Amino acid sequence: MTRLEQLELAVDSLPEAEYDEFRRWFLERDWTRWDRQIEADSASGRLSFLLKEAQEAKARGTLKDL
Repeated sequence: MTRLEQLELAVDSLPEAEYDEFRRWFLERDWTRWDRQIEADSASGRLSFLLKEAQEAKARGTLKDL
């Protein structure tokens, strides 16, 4: 049995309250990793095209308010 399969079985066997706690922990961990990736992509210039697209849409008058 792989480690992933062992983890799946362990998660499946958690009581509901512990599953909810695990899920909150995992989601927070996932969002933290996502934030770090966005920061790295922004710092490297990989997201510059988004700013350019927004500026062009604003100049054309097609930029929509959120």
